[in-house]
Amino acid sequence: MSLAPVIAIVGPSGVGKDSVIEALDARVPGFHRVRRVITRPEGKQGEDFDRVSVESFQQMVAQGAFALHWPAHGLFYGVPKTVEELRQQADGVLVNLSRSVLLQAQEVFGDLVVISLTATPEVLAHRLSARGRESTAEQARRMTRAKARLPEGLMRVLEIDNSGSLESTIDTILDHLQPERA
Repeated sequence: MSLAPVIAIVGPSGVGKDSVIEALDARVPGFHRVRRVITRPEGKQGEDFDRVSVESFQQMVAQGAFALHWPAHGLFYGVPKTVEELRQQADGVLVNLSRSVLLQAQEVFGDLVVISLTATPEVLAHRLSARGRESTAEQARRMTRAKARLPEGLMRVLEIDNSGSLESTIDTILDHLQPERA
């Protein structure tokens, strides 16, 4: 039995990664989403994730609890090893990854499809402001990082504009993934 691909949803802050993951998970019965482990402080919300302290995270790393882990934005992120169990049961496993960890993810998971979400600067700025998680200065830093490119060497990348409706974005993604899902 072959393992389902890991479908990495990536893009700049405010591009709608979590919304796309939720919509794909809801629309495609064979897709399953992975809950990341994050050292995000209490009171800070975001995606559906498992909150741990930095100490607990470091302990989990030492115990080999993660298939993949990395630092970003002053936090630590981890993809639990349970991703491998999900890959045995699913048609695709959805995970929000940092662009900086994609080559490592490709090496770890083998079968990796990268969906690189983009949006116009105006849409990104509006979404960052509306979610209210970052200061104005942090929003400006995230807007600067929005122009970062994907690393060279990725095998399968789909670039999808998420400036419009979520439904349109999901339709476009599924149109591109049909060969992957066959």
